[in-house]
Amino acid sequence: MPGGGLSVDHRQWIRAPNHFFLPVKVLSRVFRGKFTAGLKRACRQDKLAFFGACRSLAEPKAFNRFLRTLFRQDWVVYAKKPFGGPEHVLHYLARYTHRVAISNHRLVDVTESKVSFRWKDYAHHSKHRIMTLSHDEFLRRFLQHILPRGFPRIRYFGLLANRRRGALLPLCRSLLSLGQEPTPAKTVSAPALGVCPLCQGPMRTVERLSAGQLYRERQSLVERLDTS
Repeated sequence: MPGGGLSVDHRQWIRAPNHFFLPVKVLSRVFRGKFTAGLKRACRQDKLAFFGACRSLAEPKAFNRFLRTLFRQDWVVYAKKPFGGPEHVLHYLARYTHRVAISNHRLVDVTESKVSFRWKDYAHHSKHRIMTLSHDEFLRRFLQHILPRGFPRIRYFGLLANRRRGALLPLCRSLLSLGQEPTPAKTVSAPALGVCPLCQGPMRTVERLSAGQLYRERQSLVERLDTS
C-alpha cells in the first residue's frame, strides 16, 4: 500500500500523513459488510451447507435473522506498526503467498495410516516438536490452505491494478522525482555440477541439506530398514 496517491486530475501526488496508516474503524465496517454480502450471495447460489447445530439456518428466514445479529456488534480489525519494520512484514507475508502449507523437509515419517512431521511450538520458546496425525486429518489440514477457485492470493487495486499500473506507475515516479524504474538484473542459472549417469543431462544444485538434516534422514532410513 503506497503512502499516498494521485490527485483526481493526475497532476500531483498527495502524500498521506506520517501518523496515518488505515482508517481501522471504517475498515472494520467495510469488512463486515463485504463478509455478510458474500454470505448472502453464497446462500442464494446454494453454495452453503448447514449441519449439526447450524442446520436450522438452512431456512431462509432463520438465515436472515442470523445475518442481522452480525450487525449488532462491532467487528474488530487489528492493525499496528510492525516491530521489525517493512522488511519483516514482507518476509512474513511471503511465507503465506509463495510457499506451500508444509515443505518436504518437515515430514519425518509416513506409514500406511499415519503422517509424522516437525512443527514449531511458539508457546514454549519455539521448540521443535513432532506431531503424528492420521492420513485423513493430515489431508484435511493441508486442504485448508488451498484457496477456492477464483480467489487469488494477492490482489492489486488503484494505481497498482494490472490494467493501469503500466501508465500510472511511471507517472507517479515522475511526480515523486524518482526517475525511471531500474531494470532488474538478469538471473544467471547455477552452473552444472556434472552429468547424470542415467539421462546424461546436466545436474544442478537444488537444495543444500545441513548436517542435522542428513543425520535425521539417515536415522529414519535405518529405522525403516530395521527388520529385527
